[in-house]
Amino acid sequence: MSTEPYIPIETLCTYYKVETSFFQGLNDYGLIEITTIEKSPCIHQKQIKNLESIVRLHQDLHINFEGIDTVLNLLEKIQDLQNELVAAKNRLRVFED
Repeated sequence: MSTEPYIPIETLCTYYKVETSFFQGLNDYGLIEITTIEKSPCIHQKQIKNLESIVRLHQDLHINFEGIDTVLNLLEKIQDLQNELVAAKNRLRVFED
């Protein structure tokens, strides 16, 4: 199995200046998924965008895991509502023409 799309937790700890326990807590709370590859805990690349948001919320705003989960859920609902609004506007355009 190729390990290219996976980033070791150790590397992320150095980059984001956080402890490994931070990532373990995120994993325990279900905010990220840690995969073990060759006895090294790693995170898939597709999670990095979400991880960066989580780290910013935690470091800049001092939000705990429960708060981060709430914020991410609200942002997802906002995105869903925006998509629904765009779809509704597109359907209304049919009647305007």
